[in-house]
Amino acid sequence: MTYCVAIKLNAGLVFLSDSRTNAGLDQISTFRKMIIYEKPKDRFMVLLSAGNLSISQTVREILQVEQLKDPGGGPPITIWNAKSMFDAARVLGAAIRRVYERDAEDLKHAGVDFNVSLIFGGQIRGEGMRLFQVYSAGNFIEATPETPYFQVGESKYGKPVLDRVITPDTPLDEAAKCALVSMDSTLKSNLSVGLPLDLVVYEADALKSDKVVCIDHENPYFRMLHNNWGKKLREVFDSIEDPMWTGGETQVPLLTPLTRNQPLRKITSPEEKLI
Repeated sequence: MTYCVAIKLNAGLVFLSDSRTNAGLDQISTFRKMIIYEKPKDRFMVLLSAGNLSISQTVREILQVEQLKDPGGGPPITIWNAKSMFDAARVLGAAIRRVYERDAEDLKHAGVDFNVSLIFGGQIRGEGMRLFQVYSAGNFIEATPETPYFQVGESKYGKPVLDRVITPDTPLDEAAKCALVSMDSTLKSNLSVGLPLDLVVYEADALKSDKVVCIDHENPYFRMLHNNWGKKLREVFDSIEDPMWTGGETQVPLLTPLTRNQPLRKITSPEEKLI
């Protein structure tokens, strides 16, 4: 399994991925799930992948050479000459469909689903930043101010902190910290996600990034974040009053009279009807 998250902010983009791939308890490997496409002063794009590893690797390989016909009669559209991130995402979708046409039937005969999930984002000179989630059929959706981040893979453990913290106005460094907390929560709860991590932070309109880091077990910042997040969570938990059941003094009683709902009914004999 895997976990990847990408966040689109007014200030830039944040991308984070783990690198664990497993096909059983004793077959755990490390494969990088992020790739950067950078042409300074012209375009900066990042691709994150989850799902079947052989499919995602093949899609990445074909994406390098995939072309779309230009309706205006110009040269074929590739990720390197596309004039918009939307067109670059279309090229990615075409690459997925090409792999599907080639491999899906054989995979089906082998009992393997055609399963790949991708996040693709960045900026091309002349337009703003854009972020897409791309599905196995090659179709995609785009991030909006109301939904400024995408996750693929084992997403449920890291989602709550993103929902509570991330808005389009969140500063880049704060968003990177939030993404790492989201990843740490996933690492804590799911053994199929593992280090090392790849983190990229992109500043709007830069069309390049030097904020690219691989994070392993020895990374001092991630170790600090992991230890402090667990410690602070415990402190907050301990600061919340326990529920009081038997008449003690409290400003926040748990056991109160109900106004709209009936209390849960107990069944006390086999003869009683459930309704």
